[in-house]
Amino acid sequence: MPKVLKVFYWGLAISFLGTLPLGTLNISATQIAVQESVIQAIYFSLGCLVTEMVYVRLSLVGINWVRKQVKLMKLMEWITLVIILALAIGSFIAASKGAAGEKNVVLNNNMPRFLLGMLMSALNPIQIPFWFGWSTVLFQKGVLEPNNQLYNIYISGIGLGTLLGNFVFIFGGKWIVGNIANSEASH
Repeated sequence: MPKVLKVFYWGLAISFLGTLPLGTLNISATQIAVQESVIQAIYFSLGCLVTEMVYVRLSLVGINWVRKQVKLMKLMEWITLVIILALAIGSFIAASKGAAGEKNVVLNNNMPRFLLGMLMSALNPIQIPFWFGWSTVLFQKGVLEPNNQLYNIYISGIGLGTLLGNFVFIFGGKWIVGNIANSEASH
């Protein structure tokens, strides 16, 4: 297999599989698809993946500098905690009021979904150590090399993998919610 395809494949596979565990971003994409539209959820996901691709590019170029920014990492961890708590509290409040169609606190705004995706992804520091780790492994195994063309191919694979992983949540979540609603309506 040519080196370029191998790098693309690894970026795609790692990103796709890394997107599948439940998290704030993919659950938000599902909720947007169900409560707004699939198109808005795709815009949200595109915003998320743009930020992720920028993070990966920066990590490839300045991996040592970012690791030394302990205060920045701590700040991002606290911001992420606040967002997760806001999502959880908003979901509990909406559930306790019995308002099935209400959005949670973070999604209940007029911000364009692309920008919301970029912002929420930017405040999710989990992806920094995730991509540092995987990129380091790929460098050590000789799959990835310090080469701008390979970096761009790797990042393209990551973008497609993230998008495909989010599609699982967008289309799968909408389908599941639709089937549950149809099932309840027929009873």
